Amino acid sequence: MTIFLILAPYGAFTFLMLVAPAVVSVFAGSLIALAVITLDAVRGRSLKIFGVGGALVFAAIGFYLVLVDPSLAASKVRLAVDTGILIVAAGSMLVRFPFTLQYALEAVPAETAAMPGFLRANYMITGAWAAASLLMMLSNLAVLYVPGLPIWTSLLIAFAARNSALYFTKWYPHYRERKYGAPLAAALPGTN
Repeated sequence: MTIFLILAPYGAFTFLMLVAPAVVSVFAGSLIALAVITLDAVRGRSLKIFGVGGALVFAAIGFYLVLVDPSLAASKVRLAVDTGILIVAAGSMLVRFPFTLQYALEAVPAETAAMPGFLRANYMITGAWAAASLLMMLSNLAVLYVPGLPIWTSLLIAFAARNSALYFTKWYPHYRERKYGAPLAAALPGTN
């Protein structure tokens, strides 16, 4: 269930981009991200880099649409969102605190978190999400700059990249457990 909540703002944004104006889509994504942050706070959980980053990315793009360029192409809006998420994911690794670590620390016992491979596993999983964002960015760039490339190619690549990152998030802890014999809980709860 947790993975659903983590990805809910992005799922809502993606769906709404198909049926509603971009400004509605990004503000809905921001509001859902804020709702997830509030739910975490009510449950006594920490403020998450990914949740706050997502809320800020959606809100910034929304305000840009309202105040600067309301006619920005949908493909450029998607590109901006994917760029923002890449910055959040890569930035969390650059500051030596991969965003998946926050979720993992809340889901595992202290003994598991202290294991030598635990931090590395979180870097790998966060890296997979950063790579998925990069692929989504590149697919949006292709739609923008390759004449005649249908929009569905970008949507297909985004779907494949996101699902691949989700699969990797589920698979990698089990792989490490088989390889090293020590259990590592999933970096994003709800992916077991």
